[in-house]
Amino acid sequence: MWFKNLKLYQLTNSIELTEEQLQTQLESMSFRPCGSQDLATMGWTSPFRNSDLLFHKTDNRYWLVLKKQERILPASVVNNELAEKVAQIEAETGSPVPKKQQTDLKQEIVHRLLPQAFTKNSTTHGFISVENNLVVVDASSDGAAEAFLACVRKCIGSLPVVPFAKTSKQDVLTAWVMQDAPNDIELLDEAEFKSPSEDGAIIRCKSQDLDAEEMLAHLQSGMLVQKLAVAWQDRLTCIIGEDLSIKRLKFTDVVKEQNEDIPKDEINAKLDADFTLMSAEVVEFSKALRNIFEVESE
Repeated sequence: MWFKNLKLYQLTNSIELTEEQLQTQLESMSFRPCGSQDLATMGWTSPFRNSDLLFHKTDNRYWLVLKKQERILPASVVNNELAEKVAQIEAETGSPVPKKQQTDLKQEIVHRLLPQAFTKNSTTHGFISVENNLVVVDASSDGAAEAFLACVRKCIGSLPVVPFAKTSKQDVLTAWVMQDAPNDIELLDEAEFKSPSEDGAIIRCKSQDLDAEEMLAHLQSGMLVQKLAVAWQDRLTCIIGEDLSIKRLKFTDVVKEQNEDIPKDEINAKLDADFTLMSAEVVEFSKALRNIFEVESE
C-alpha cells in the first residue's frame, strides 16, 4: 500500500489506542453495503484481504481504511422522467403542476429508481502514528480527509488535530526558488505561481528550469509559489502545496526495492511489508517538513 497524497495533521494532545478497544470502537461503524433506499453508506473495512480486523498495526502506527459506497442515479435520468410525468399530468388536467407536487413526484421517482441504480465503491486510507503525534490521510481533497477524521473521531471519542500548515507557506516556497532550497530538498521542473493581486493570475509550468530568467521574473514581479515539485533525499518525489498538502507522491526504487523479495501471491504479507516501509518513510518525511516549516510540536 503506497499512499499517493498526504494530508498531514498534528495531534494537539497525545492519545492512547489499544488493539482490543480500537477493534470494538471501529466495529460500531463497520462498513455495510447500500440498502435499497440508501443513497450512500460509509464505514470501516479491513486493510487486509479476508480479515475481520478493521485496522493494521505496525511500529505503533495504526492503518485504517474508510470505505464508501454510493448509488449512481444521474440527475438527468430523474429530471427526464419528472418532465415526462409532469407533461402527462398537464396534458390530462390542462393545468400546470404546482412545485410542491413536482417535488413529491421527484421523490417518488428517486424512491422507485434507487434499487435499480449501480453502486460505486471508494476508499480513503490513513494512519495514526501515536509516538509521533501524527495523523496522515491519503486524500487529495480537504473534504475526503475531513470525512476520514470525523469518522475516526466518532468511533474513538476524540481526535484533537490541527493541519500542519495553519497559514499559507507561499513565502517559504517562493524563497526556495529565488534563493536556496533546504538540505535534502531538490527542486524539480514543475511549479505553479499565483499573483496575490485581485486578478489572481496563475502560471503553471512543467518541464521548465525554474532558475530561468523568465521564471524568476514572475516571482520578482510579486507572484508567489503555490505548488512546487520536489525530491527528498532521493527517496520520494511529490508536489508540495502552500498548505503543506502533498500530491502525486511517488517513492523511488531505492525504497520500493526493499520489498521486492516478497512473493506477489502472498498478498497480506506484501500489504504489511509495503505499509510498514511506506509509513516509516512518511513519518520521516513529516519530521523533515516539521523542521523545515517550523511546525510546532504540540
